[in-house]
Amino acid sequence: MTTVLTRHNVRVFGHGEQPMLFAHGYGCDQNMWRLVAPAFEDRYKIVLFDHVGHGQSGAVAFDWARYGSLDGYAEDVLAICHELDLKDVVFVGHSVSAMIGVLAAIREPERFDRLVLIGPSPRYIDDGDYVGGFKQEDIEGLLDFLDSNHLGWSSTMAPMIMGNPDRPELGEELTNSFCRTDPEIAKHFARVTFLSDNRADLPNVKTKSLILQCSQDAIAPESVGRYMHQNLSGSEFVLMRATGHCPNLSAPEETIAAMEAFLSDPAPAKAVA
Repeated sequence: MTTVLTRHNVRVFGHGEQPMLFAHGYGCDQNMWRLVAPAFEDRYKIVLFDHVGHGQSGAVAFDWARYGSLDGYAEDVLAICHELDLKDVVFVGHSVSAMIGVLAAIREPERFDRLVLIGPSPRYIDDGDYVGGFKQEDIEGLLDFLDSNHLGWSSTMAPMIMGNPDRPELGEELTNSFCRTDPEIAKHFARVTFLSDNRADLPNVKTKSLILQCSQDAIAPESVGRYMHQNLSGSEFVLMRATGHCPNLSAPEETIAAMEAFLSDPAPAKAVA
């Protein structure tokens, strides 16, 4: 019988009591945390997992209706927390998983101590005064391209998402990760991700949060990070020197340092000026 832990290929290690749960972004897997997670294993219980259809997860468990919105993925996060009886969780979410963590924390705020949101976006499409970074037709074009040519989309988009063209090996790693993801699940998850709109959820978050915003991020521009900060009560905002959308790979030291500063500060975050 498949359990929650086997379905999501959950790995637990570390020497601390407080859990730190890492959630990877679209088209990736838990291996994307290999340069960050070890820095915290001496003080935290590290929990890594793969979203269904990614990495070594049980793709047969993919339910098209359940995962028709990000809520299904948030339910998975909570299911892992329940199975391991995790409390006082530090949730670290990259890209779309940042919003998945937001939704999980809204449902069970008592279970989460802090949220670390790396490159979050509550909506990718521009809407009136809101600048998400993409026009509706741009997103539809990206999704149509993915529907027709998964491998071509992956090799085109991954280097753009990663940024750092002077370090092509990073874009190659992301390309390979995208290509390994089940194509049908990748198409479905992309549509759910890029058409999502969770702006109305932000005021409901009560958990203290850190927003890590990269410079020159093609997926989540600075305007999005600042919008998150303005609409998340008790949030802190850090504009990183790192460029691109994946500082967990391109700038792990800066990512770790920002997390350390946030986690060592017991004081409430100051209100946005």
